[in-house]
Amino acid sequence: MTTPTWVLVAGVAVAAAGIALSAAPRGLRAGLVLQALGVALIGIAGGLVLIDGAGVGSQFGNGLGPTVGVDALSGFFLVGVALVSTPALLYARGYLPGSHHAPAIAATSGVFVLALVGVVVARDAVTFLMTWELMSLAPAVAILLTSRTAETCRSVLVYLGSTHLAGVGVWLSMLTLAHLGAFTDPHALAAQPALVRSLLAGAALVGFGTKAGLMPLHTWLPRAHPAAPGHVSAVMSGMMIKVALYGLVRMLFEWLAPLPGWVAPVLLGAAALSCVGGVLYALMQHELKRLLAFHSVENVGIIGLGLAAALLLADAGQRQLAALAFAAAMLHTLNHALFKSLLFLCASSFQRQVGKLDLDRLGGLLRTMPLTGTAFLVGAMAIAGVPPFNGFASEWLTLQALVQLALHVGGGGTVMGALAAAALAATAALAVFCFVKVVGLVLLGAHRQKAVASSREVPASMTGPVIFLAGLCLAIGVVPGGVLALMRHLSPYGPLPAHTLRITLAVPGSGVFAPLAVAAFVAGCTAALQLARRRAGATAPSPMWICGQVPDSRLAWTSAGFTKSLRLVLEVVLRPQRSVSVERQGVIVHSSVHESHVPHLFDTLLFRPALGAVLAANRVLRRMQSGSLRAYLAYLLVTLAAVLTVVRLGVR
Repeated sequence: MTTPTWVLVAGVAVAAAGIALSAAPRGLRAGLVLQALGVALIGIAGGLVLIDGAGVGSQFGNGLGPTVGVDALSGFFLVGVALVSTPALLYARGYLPGSHHAPAIAATSGVFVLALVGVVVARDAVTFLMTWELMSLAPAVAILLTSRTAETCRSVLVYLGSTHLAGVGVWLSMLTLAHLGAFTDPHALAAQPALVRSLLAGAALVGFGTKAGLMPLHTWLPRAHPAAPGHVSAVMSGMMIKVALYGLVRMLFEWLAPLPGWVAPVLLGAAALSCVGGVLYALMQHELKRLLAFHSVENVGIIGLGLAAALLLADAGQRQLAALAFAAAMLHTLNHALFKSLLFLCASSFQRQVGKLDLDRLGGLLRTMPLTGTAFLVGAMAIAGVPPFNGFASEWLTLQALVQLALHVGGGGTVMGALAAAALAATAALAVFCFVKVVGLVLLGAHRQKAVASSREVPASMTGPVIFLAGLCLAIGVVPGGVLALMRHLSPYGPLPAHTLRITLAVPGSGVFAPLAVAAFVAGCTAALQLARRRAGATAPSPMWICGQVPDSRLAWTSAGFTKSLRLVLEVVLRPQRSVSVERQGVIVHSSVHESHVPHLFDTLLFRPALGAVLAANRVLRRMQSGSLRAYLAYLLVTLAAVLTVVRLGVR
């Protein structure tokens, strides 16, 4: 066996041993360390294959036996799984002790991570589908082990119902492709009628798109991710939805080629909707983890824009530009995995110390939790696309790809590229707006409740992983060209030209990123000095001028107040709901309470009516289950008559 194979096998074995050890009451911490070590080894194996470009193990085949293998694309996603899951599992050493069912949650977490690995390395349809289902079930088990409130159970029900119903598309597309022999014969699908190819493409988009969280198939995501344990939510948002994108990439760029002409425009439209819709709904949230979950929808949309642009540019014969767009999508896949897992881990640390994460009841956490707060600030700047952090590099590269789409693809491609570029630009601006709000309400200002004022920094086992992820966000942002060079074997259109790497994403010390690298160094030193001064007690918050009034926490800025102007501008789209209750005694007003709420229109206008129709149909079908043998025999006779009629017509 080759070196990557040995490392991969060793990693799986060590991780499995860690799962078994963590299930024991006294082996929790050691088991989590073993799990993290095993996942790190798996990531090293993936990195070796990614750099070398030569796959190991089997190629994807049409058989139904369990086969595995790793190529460059699988290696890239294995690296992502390791970079996210390793710090998340180490974080769980400080997060899980004291929790109910901690050993079971730790073991389930390891199974979840290995299921992600299984999907990526599967080389037959059955292994892929079995690990796909395990990947869906494991986080649901972890959520229910953590909490069994009515709200949590409903979130799990929506999550499982949505992903499994849409998962029919995954099963249909995978098994049909295996039956047609399309995994090994690139001409097998081309020989099929256009309707068959369109149905398979539609099934793949729905199945993988739902799991990835593309709008309008995302409704489960903002419910399930906040309900999960802290380290599990980080892996769900950081890598589970990326593994769904792995399946989508396999389908669109490899197994379903040549694609029907409608696929790329539909993907581009859904991605643009996810970008703008995700960030708009994130802006309107008042709970931190739910806000972060909607930003996952937004960033999956950004990745989708890059993938759709690659398909359209390749169809137009612009293969080098298609490689640029594909590289942008893959780079943002990695970047989002890092900064989103960082943000979820930091949010879980805040939650551990202060309880609920209502934005209007936090404030000043950068003073009481300086290390976690600084790491959260790095993640906020990265997800907002602020240079020199990694989010800026991949969003800028995606924007360039969309501009090239508008310039080099005639006809409808020009319009689609321009609209998609405008959507991405608006998304970037709104993301900055959103995280200015988050940073101001969570990290800065005065404490808004006693639990926040009395909070303290979490243990080193929880701060170490987030500092590691924050360092990666800065490192990749400073040297994105070097990261892209390591990904040279990923693109189906060939590697990026060397001059593209030098011009668009130069390394530190040359080109446009030189001043950004210097700025990053200065900013880091300044932040370190400021943190040292605060910890020494040299600074303290000063009272603000409020026009001579007595200071009152109720007069502080709120999340709703921050976004009020935007809600008014977009009132026709968002349809906010308001209520005012006034208490009077005679003509004197004693109190007035104003409440506002921005409903999730995809729920109210799409999914709730669909759910109502399904439940109504179930009530009708339930009446057919009368328990009468004669009724069941009548159903069989009617079915048999219908089948015989169809067969007879087909023979004619």
